[in-house]
Amino acid sequence: MSVLSGIKKLFAPIDMTVGTPGKQIVAFAIPMLIGNIAQQLYNTVDSIIVGRYVGDNALAAVGSAAPILNLLLVLFVGISVGAGIMVSQYFGARQREELSKTIGCCMTMTAVSALIVMAVSPFITKPLLRLLDTPESIIEWCNTYLLILFIGIAGSCYYNILGGILRGLGDSVSALIYLVVATILNMVLDYVFVAKFGLGVPGVALATVIAQFVSALLSFLKLRTMTQIFDMKVKYLKPEKRYLGDLLRLGLPSGVTQAIFSMAMIVVQSLTNSFGETFIAANVIVMRVDGFAMMPAFSFGTAMTTYAGQNVGARQMDRVVKGTRQGVAIAVGTSAVITLLILLFGKYLMAIFTKTPELVELSFSMMKILAVGYIAMEVTQCLSGVMRGAGDTLTPMWISLVTTVLIRVPVAYGIAYLTRSPELPKGNSACIFVSLLISWVLGAAITTFFYMLGRWKKKALMAA
Repeated sequence: MSVLSGIKKLFAPIDMTVGTPGKQIVAFAIPMLIGNIAQQLYNTVDSIIVGRYVGDNALAAVGSAAPILNLLLVLFVGISVGAGIMVSQYFGARQREELSKTIGCCMTMTAVSALIVMAVSPFITKPLLRLLDTPESIIEWCNTYLLILFIGIAGSCYYNILGGILRGLGDSVSALIYLVVATILNMVLDYVFVAKFGLGVPGVALATVIAQFVSALLSFLKLRTMTQIFDMKVKYLKPEKRYLGDLLRLGLPSGVTQAIFSMAMIVVQSLTNSFGETFIAANVIVMRVDGFAMMPAFSFGTAMTTYAGQNVGARQMDRVVKGTRQGVAIAVGTSAVITLLILLFGKYLMAIFTKTPELVELSFSMMKILAVGYIAMEVTQCLSGVMRGAGDTLTPMWISLVTTVLIRVPVAYGIAYLTRSPELPKGNSACIFVSLLISWVLGAAITTFFYMLGRWKKKALMAA
């Protein structure tokens, strides 16, 4: 009986308004970290399979599609962040009716947003790829890959939204389990569709769509069992003005932040494409490994959002500040260890993606430039997570705008211009990663300043 109760406790929501803050944050963040690693495996396995079984150009095609994919997903990023904040605060305040209406509103808004993306994407994907000066050798692969993902976008969107709701309720374990199931399915289907059936890049996209539908369905079934916390009824699917307004107010800045980031990535991708297919492929490899290095930052950032949201809802602001100190310290230590491991074993990681030695060397040299920046990103993500959890989503948006648009893009193009030579007519390709490192470090400094300023404490949804 004790074993059964232990399993139930593992899959139960975590009340982060009680207990030692650091322990609660870690207990929530570890499943998040494993889940984010599994999420990263979606893209990583795609890249490994196409790189190994189709070629370096196919690898470049999958990577070049990422900025456009992220740009068209901003609606769901906003809904997911807004949902997580509202759910965590209403859960912390023990307001069942408000929680039920918030979840219903999120379900409906996700459906509407998915239909918009499905309708718009076929008309803008190819023109955006041409605007980015995507090489002709990979543009058709890019276009096909994106179209398949966008047609099946509902699965991805609902998993992210429903996973955000589960995490807002303090249940990061269920979201992890469903993601692991989907990731394993994605890996198997990748191999079958590409290596066995020879479907190439379209096979990778199809595998991802199927796997994400499975994870979305599992998340939905889990939420239907949580009747002790909220009600999932048809009447709550009709969005009320109050909840829709709060969802947009809290989520829109995060969506805008993602849009700004994606647009800046598109501008930088154009510069990346100018260095040719080999550098594009190297950039894809670096970004895949970089995705794993960033996992602690994203995991602890999300954990801090839920922690802050629940404690703000419970009117425990002193506990928010105490937990922030502990959370940042743990996150920075974790990131330092992972960064060291990447520096020591990075070449072996790069070799998983390609059989080309020159590509491995180029990728690893670029990866070393970013190393120090991962510590800075821990600080940025944790403190931004606290501000978002408290209801201040505008400050992180402005910081992202400054560091991405006003710092990273000009620095990247500036270094490229200043390093032009007969041997390097386009400039030094390292500008892509040097500019990213600079933006990360400055972003951490600016975020710390605004956190210490304390204005985020007055933005709580539950302030009234």
